[in-house]
Amino acid sequence: MAATTHTVSNQVPPLTGYDVFATDRALSEAVQRHTSPDLQAEVRGELGGLGRAAGSAQVQEWGAQANANPPVLRSHDRYGHRIDEVEFHPAWHRLLGHAVGAGLTNAWGRPGGHVRRAAGFLVWTQAEAGHGCPVSMTHAAVPALRTDPELAAAWEPLLTSPVYEQGLGPAERKAGALLGMGMTEKQGGTDVRANTTRAEPLAAAGEYLLTGHKWFCSAPMSDGFLVLAQAPGGLTCFLLPRVLPDGTRNPFAIQRLKDKLGNRSNASAEVEFDGTWARRVGEEGRGVRTIIEMVAATRLDCVAGSAALMRQAVAQAIHHCTYRSAFGGVLIEKPLMRNVLADMALESEAATVLAMRLAAAYDDGSDSELAFLRIAVPAAKYWVTKRCTPLVGEALECLGGNGYVEESGMPRLLREAPLNSIWEGAGNVQALDVLRALQREPMALNAFLQEVGRARGADHRLDGAIRDMLTELADLDGIEARARRLAERMALVLQGSLLVRWAPPEVADAFCASRLGGDRGAGFGTLPHTLDLASVVERARPVAH
Repeated sequence: MAATTHTVSNQVPPLTGYDVFATDRALSEAVQRHTSPDLQAEVRGELGGLGRAAGSAQVQEWGAQANANPPVLRSHDRYGHRIDEVEFHPAWHRLLGHAVGAGLTNAWGRPGGHVRRAAGFLVWTQAEAGHGCPVSMTHAAVPALRTDPELAAAWEPLLTSPVYEQGLGPAERKAGALLGMGMTEKQGGTDVRANTTRAEPLAAAGEYLLTGHKWFCSAPMSDGFLVLAQAPGGLTCFLLPRVLPDGTRNPFAIQRLKDKLGNRSNASAEVEFDGTWARRVGEEGRGVRTIIEMVAATRLDCVAGSAALMRQAVAQAIHHCTYRSAFGGVLIEKPLMRNVLADMALESEAATVLAMRLAAAYDDGSDSELAFLRIAVPAAKYWVTKRCTPLVGEALECLGGNGYVEESGMPRLLREAPLNSIWEGAGNVQALDVLRALQREPMALNAFLQEVGRARGADHRLDGAIRDMLTELADLDGIEARARRLAERMALVLQGSLLVRWAPPEVADAFCASRLGGDRGAGFGTLPHTLDLASVVERARPVAH
């Protein structure tokens, strides 16, 4: 006989069956702002379809399944032959196939390609972040390959193809291909110039055999990889295919898959090369310069990916507080909870607006916009990715104990949150790259100052922050030790200038008061109570407005 002790009530319905793109006002407004009028209908149509898929119960289930079933290394077949393959759950393939089909590896050859692709990446990452790694690298490899027109002609159509064809085979026989990357080694890590992998030239021009290892090889199931190795002329970039044109496997021994904190659905591997055939990309000795454009593009994806995690965390927190009652009313109406939600919403919108502004600069492609990117990308990557983890942790807390339980999905977001700060150069690397751009490329600083200067006079706190930043830039004493402080200040000033120009007054006012005017505590939920916090929260609600 079953005893009934109570009736379950006051439970929050799942946030599902919604359009992730259309209900994100900061993102949808940015797409409209940065897309030419003749493309508006097409772009909004494709992003709306992607947004509805990302918010569907089916795709959310795929994300949970891919995360709960990490990839498995199959080093040998049943007969003992070395195969070095990685087996993924079917949900991973469905997510990756949908991403490729939606054009998330194709930005360089389409009108408005970077804005529409960055927006799509931001939307689709909210379904599941791990499969975004091969999507990002495949997209980012294109500018590196373009240093060799012959290679670009063969590979670019495959990398930008809307067809996802799983399984290993000669790339030229496939309808679409994915590309991974292997730069870091055990002894050097980020210091790739310490790499010891050797590249021995063959008789045929541009062909080499590689011997060595990579400590982190991303997405080892890919069809090819951009890697760095020491050629006779110095550190050089190479394209290494997994399968050779005749169908034989290129020597590529996967020693193990990394057991990572988060990003569980994605494979990261340690690999060994032993007489592995590769084709040189660019000139000998200029490997870093060749591959740097790929690094820059993946850094922008780190910004967009962090913005996606923040947006999903804020959406879940606001959704929960909209339906959950406590102490005589729904949580969203409680002044202190509203302060917390508004503070997180500001951080999320600032990250989104900045990511989309960087994407628009890629689409523009002018000398001034490319100069702007050289300083804005590392500053944005430094700051936005750093803000992701504390924000997701705060959003989890809004759900209380339920947020700490796996079923809520919040622990997966929290485990994912630190990744983008580490991938493609951790905080110190980004801060030092900001200094490098300042010291070596005067056009970069001029372009940055012109950008933030477009908002001067609109808010006195922003004007004051710009003056303080200029003072900081003029003081070269101990500049390296102050690099993080400077990168943070530049990112905040840039975010403030963009919000003052484009966000609603209540959002810009709250951001400038708290982030630039100093009227805020050290944690979330410490905004001035006199601000219009209700409007900030309502703008960020994941429902149709």
